[in-house]
Amino acid sequence: MNEKKWTQDEVNQSLWRACDTFRGKIDSSLYKDYILVMLFVKYLSDIYKEHKESLLKKYNGDIEMVERQMRYERFVLNEHASFDYIYDKRTATNIGEIINKSLADIEEENKAKLRGVFRNIDFNSEVVLGQTKERNAMLKTLLEDFSKIDLRPSRLTGEDIIGNSYEYLISNFASDAGKKGGEFFTPSEVSELLARLVKPQDNDRIYDPTCGSGSLLIRAFKKVPSGKAQIYGQERNGQTHSLSRMNMFLHQIDDAKIAWGDTIANPLHLENDKLMKFQVIVANPPFSLDKWAIGFAGESNGDFKMEEGLDPYKRFSWGVPPKSTGDYAFVLHMLNSLSEGGRMGVVLPHGVLFRGGSEGKIRQKIVEMNLLDAVIGLPANLFYGVGIPATILIFKQNRNRNDVLFIDASQDGMYERGKSQNKLRPEDLVRITDAYNKYETSEKFTYVSTIKEIIKNDYNLNIPRYVDTFEEEELVNLQEIKDNVNIIKEELATIEEKMKMYLQELGL
Repeated sequence: MNEKKWTQDEVNQSLWRACDTFRGKIDSSLYKDYILVMLFVKYLSDIYKEHKESLLKKYNGDIEMVERQMRYERFVLNEHASFDYIYDKRTATNIGEIINKSLADIEEENKAKLRGVFRNIDFNSEVVLGQTKERNAMLKTLLEDFSKIDLRPSRLTGEDIIGNSYEYLISNFASDAGKKGGEFFTPSEVSELLARLVKPQDNDRIYDPTCGSGSLLIRAFKKVPSGKAQIYGQERNGQTHSLSRMNMFLHQIDDAKIAWGDTIANPLHLENDKLMKFQVIVANPPFSLDKWAIGFAGESNGDFKMEEGLDPYKRFSWGVPPKSTGDYAFVLHMLNSLSEGGRMGVVLPHGVLFRGGSEGKIRQKIVEMNLLDAVIGLPANLFYGVGIPATILIFKQNRNRNDVLFIDASQDGMYERGKSQNKLRPEDLVRITDAYNKYETSEKFTYVSTIKEIIKNDYNLNIPRYVDTFEEEELVNLQEIKDNVNIIKEELATIEEKMKMYLQELGL
């Protein structure tokens, strides 16, 4: 008898229905962690269970031989660390504690990979999940919903279904969360565009210093021809850091090095006490982050003392960004982390193109050092909870040209308008990527500017200074308008005469 095989849509829909357990009771920014952790546990359990069943058949039920072989599994689960064990206990009065204990067992059995991955989740939290009776009822329903979803590899119609479903959930949670959603997820089409622009190659080190849930890194990794590259990321938010680590495993990236901490105050990817260098960097840092330098404050009075050399990595020798606007702090960190011949793509607010002060000086130095390769204007309202238009800046070390490409992809017709959020379509991604690869001027879309022209513009990179999208209005034919007005007057006089006649007939 053939067992049912699950399609991508079926898995997505079943997982989204499982969220009904929490909707209306808990904010999605909180319950997303419970859903995503449970998906991860179900994924580990179903893979482990299926492989164990296949080994039992292979070794004719020899339990000892099977157990010996299972020690070399990608993930190891003991009898108290599986979804099935938790599900069997779903009616227990302490089910929250049981789930927490199972998560601890999973971590303990897989220390090298999963240490601390569940540290920010508590299935027995009264603050989040409510008092015992309500909490137990929700967890029981959640477990029953997940028990209906079969995630065994042989029961899925594609290899990437689990990873895609995880991204699907994160995307929907980001949409629900509004502005906060942008802190942990970059829209998939923007991630795809960045990955195409930086062109990852075999054996590259790929880095994202503000990696969120890891979507940018995963997209870039998928572009590596051989699938052999090393992933590095850092994320300040503890819960999001855990999401990123799980996301990597669900996409079969088991050796990703995702660090937890503030990248600017405490960069954790180092070599010989210096910033590690990367061939590819992709990032969507928080837009215009306020108080970005808080990790550099004086111990006693909290004064801002970056200029006194508190940064041991000397990332800000070209200027210290304003305390209230951290965009260039991230850019400078990444430029100092870029290897010879490296490529870097960063999503930033438009203000970085023209703001003055210390940002203007930093921008000038970047242009003078010939690091800027392209400026790409994106449509407004692409990002969760952020209505302003954004730009992608492409940087390269050791460029073999002396100009900068400007692309204006923000115009009507170059994207799909949505009710709450706009979207780049597949054809839009192709058009932008092709324009970047051709690197030539085209009417009302692209412009290749010399460095001299940028200097003449006082290092202002605002796209309308370079890409002329002005549409000339047609000349007005005054005589034609006059004739039309006269015709309308005559028609109006005729109508008034008819109305007068009708009113007389009615005795009015």
